Amino acid sequence: MCGIHGILQLDNRRVEPQWLSAMGNVTTHRGPDDEGQHIDGNCGIAMRRLSIIDLAGGHQPISNADDSLWIVCNGEIYNFRELRAELQAKGYAFKTGSDSEVLLHLYDAEGDDFVHRLNGMFDFALWDARRRRLLIGRDRLGVKPLYVMQDGARLAFATEAKALLALPGASAALNRNVVAGYLHLGYVAAPECIFQGIRKLPPATLLAVENGQVREWRYWRLPERIETGVSDRDWADRIRTQMEASVQMQMVSDVPIGAFLSGGVDSSAVVGFMARHTPHPVRTYSIGFEGGAAETLYNELPYARQVSQLFGTQHREIVVKPDVVGLLPRLLWHMDEPVSDTAFITTYLVSEFARQDVKVILSGVGGDELFGGYRRYLGGHYAAKFNRLPGWLRSLVAGAARQLPADRHSGALNMLRLAKGFIASAEMDADERYRSYLQVLSRATVAELLMQPQAGRDVLAEAFASAGRGDDHNRLFGVDCETQLPDDLLMLTDKMSMAVSLECRVPLLDHTLVELAAAIPGAQKMRDGELKCLMKMALADLLPRDILYRAKRGFGTPMGAWLKRELKPLLRQLLAPEVVARRGLFRQPMIDRLVADHEANRIDGTDALIALMNLEIWSRIYLDRHSHEDVAADLKRHLAEPVAA
Repeated sequence: MCGIHGILQLDNRRVEPQWLSAMGNVTTHRGPDDEGQHIDGNCGIAMRRLSIIDLAGGHQPISNADDSLWIVCNGEIYNFRELRAELQAKGYAFKTGSDSEVLLHLYDAEGDDFVHRLNGMFDFALWDARRRRLLIGRDRLGVKPLYVMQDGARLAFATEAKALLALPGASAALNRNVVAGYLHLGYVAAPECIFQGIRKLPPATLLAVENGQVREWRYWRLPERIETGVSDRDWADRIRTQMEASVQMQMVSDVPIGAFLSGGVDSSAVVGFMARHTPHPVRTYSIGFEGGAAETLYNELPYARQVSQLFGTQHREIVVKPDVVGLLPRLLWHMDEPVSDTAFITTYLVSEFARQDVKVILSGVGGDELFGGYRRYLGGHYAAKFNRLPGWLRSLVAGAARQLPADRHSGALNMLRLAKGFIASAEMDADERYRSYLQVLSRATVAELLMQPQAGRDVLAEAFASAGRGDDHNRLFGVDCETQLPDDLLMLTDKMSMAVSLECRVPLLDHTLVELAAAIPGAQKMRDGELKCLMKMALADLLPRDILYRAKRGFGTPMGAWLKRELKPLLRQLLAPEVVARRGLFRQPMIDRLVADHEANRIDGTDALIALMNLEIWSRIYLDRHSHEDVAADLKRHLAEPVAA
């Protein structure tokens, strides 16, 4: 696990070592154990290493026997031992025990198709000196990020966007074309980036530069073939077998390893399977919040303790009232791009806590997408029930629903919020219904909010168009795998764990398990409105019923409640008229309305307000060029000021 970066001078100018060093210095947190670079005329590749496998011999870049091929790789290849044995049988000699060296020889043996043989999370850069060819790539699901900057003189790449800003002539500028999409979804979707002139390499994509030509192509997509005629029991058995195999495979490590444990189905299953494949107690880590009712709603520690006791783990937990004002600037610097999902705060805090003991952590990210765990997947189910009502009754209920309060940080009000959303979307077509659940702000609201119209991409429309013709649930699964999963959940998981030099693995997103889940008919994943019913069947003898069937709780923070209380001065300062006017992006009356509606519980505006606040903090760091420490200090000064009546 590390951070990789490099430069190919398209004008054939020699790459200077200090350019690579400057990029690496920005991402020291990704690889505090080692660094290295290789320069061959107009190409330079480099890395910062967090040593996980082959601690002594895994220095990168790694070359083949005649130094004609060189590679840097970020991530882990879980089937590297099997591939290594196969290559050795063909006569390849290995210099190290590193998984990264396998890629080098596999490329030599099979060309670009080698990537199909890999099981892992990765991004890599391979320099083929014989052909003067650079090949970079990213794993199938987009677990590891990779950014690209290209102009007439050079193509540069890096695991983090901020490393590209360290290059001569580079500077941070806002890509205004993505602001509308960011406010609509709460993240910037690939291939676009918040920085002008920088883009993300999409998941499952290779990019090659040879003879001055740049070629980019997709090497994997979620399979569209759905298997019918398989019984629930057979599906459950296949799920369990593959899930356990994925967890066991991803436990390979030469350093201490642990697991995040929320007490939900996904993390509990990962811990349960880990316990079956180690002679030592699994190290588990959980987080809770202290405070009032809103904090209690997000506190899952009792469930985590129950699972810990069941599997005899070496369990540690942390209860926090986080210094949000001090944290946000630092975390947004690490994130590279603003997001509205407050799970990035929780992920950082529990990662920092776990890093005291371990270098590698396993997470349950991905289970909800694969096996139907989100309430939004039930939209069609509830819409069908609602639309059976007489027209006059539907109109009456819809009118009443519009008046319901909404607040996700109260148990009762959160149920009303969900009901309000389901009823409002009941008569929409399936794609627009799903959009209404995913969006942070509607496209119409974003248009009202922006000072100037923007002709940005409609990311969800593109994802729906490419999602194939499978059943309704699997189409939604496909949309999530193209959008929110890589560009929100996996991005924040990578950035926040690597901010503290912790490698986070996601065994439920092993591509063989993903392909299995994609073949299951949606009606069997969620039968009669029951989320994850097949997964629960698969885990029935591993986890107790009260864990399998407990109410779902997101892995975020009670930020919406804090914005009405202790963080109210911060909200008002970041979205003050003079601040908004200086950026020149938004109409103040619309911001004021969002704030007022959130505070009055007319809407739950948590994500929208966080999106706006985080964009302003990000702008102060990257556009105004203030350090995140200075931004935090300035925000704390404002937080101490009294709020005007």
